[in-house]
Amino acid sequence: MAEIQSGDLNKTALFDLHVELGAKMVPFAGYEMPVQYPLGVKKEHLHTRTQAGLFDVSHMGQVKLTGTNAAAALETLVPVDIIDLPVGKQRYALFTNTDGGIMDDLMVANYGDWIYVVVNAACKEQDIAHMRANLGDGIELEVLDDRELIAIQGPTAAAALARIQPEVASMVFMDSREISIDGVDCIISRSGYTGEDGYEISIPSADTDRLVRLFLDQPEIEAIGLGARDSLRLESGLCLYGHDLDNSTTPLEGSLIWAISPCRRATGERAGGFPGADKILDQITNKNWTRKRVGLLGEGRAPIREGAELFDAEGNKIGIVTSGTYGPTIEAPVAMGYVETAFSKLDTQVFAEVRGKKLPMSVSRMPFIEQRYFRG
Repeated sequence: MAEIQSGDLNKTALFDLHVELGAKMVPFAGYEMPVQYPLGVKKEHLHTRTQAGLFDVSHMGQVKLTGTNAAAALETLVPVDIIDLPVGKQRYALFTNTDGGIMDDLMVANYGDWIYVVVNAACKEQDIAHMRANLGDGIELEVLDDRELIAIQGPTAAAALARIQPEVASMVFMDSREISIDGVDCIISRSGYTGEDGYEISIPSADTDRLVRLFLDQPEIEAIGLGARDSLRLESGLCLYGHDLDNSTTPLEGSLIWAISPCRRATGERAGGFPGADKILDQITNKNWTRKRVGLLGEGRAPIREGAELFDAEGNKIGIVTSGTYGPTIEAPVAMGYVETAFSKLDTQVFAEVRGKKLPMSVSRMPFIEQRYFRG
């Protein structure tokens, strides 16, 4: 989870509703956020996998970019194709630094005459400053701090939301649209952070409580806290910035080569042109990175937590766990972390040190569960 910021904590527009629902509130990225509800983390996790969960993610940063060259300007900051992103589509992107490290991961959607950007909560002040400093003249950046963001995730999410607004049923994975729900203008993408089908919905703050109560009135939908959000994303092999990715980690080390668009690679029509391009493109060409993010599957039932050191059979340190928990869906310890590339092949056995004991783990494919995004 993100680092706790000092000082007074912010509250989302749903704070009173979380308390009313019996949530345990904790500091998270400068906000008071629900870590769990009376249902408990495990049951919340399993409910999302079998029905639908509603998550308050209003601590994330939402930004609107306008200007005739907004897409081209944003493309100078990411190794991703933004110029040719179709209208009504969303794409995963990375802010990179001059050393090729990852400053943040983010989502970008094209709305024709404007670009919608969602950045991580712990990085949003840095990311907004980065964009303001580097997008250039003629690009207007508006922070959408009068909007909240919620996610509805799970195999019954589409049916539940379509009961309220039928138009959402026609969307497929990574579609992004402006749609009115019960008279409220929302920004909706069919995407999420659990590996399940679902939606992320940006709502004007003044209308959020009312709409969320309407969503929770649907029999499939339960309120879900940050605890289950973390175990859901980890089972699905999805990174948490500040833990599995950071300023010193390149996309190649982070196993995110797929997030570097072909047109931005060395032989592409718009090769390079983003911070750290020389190092990143050299790593792609020469395959010369020395560590790699991998999935790790444990034996037994003891969870392997973040920070556990990894060793080979001879007792040599070869890496570290960056995220770890017990996976309620697969009923086994799941983790991700970094190992020396020589130990990154599937099924390689490694050992995690937990309270002085070396517990066996094997390098595993990610995601640990089947992702169920709706692609039509």
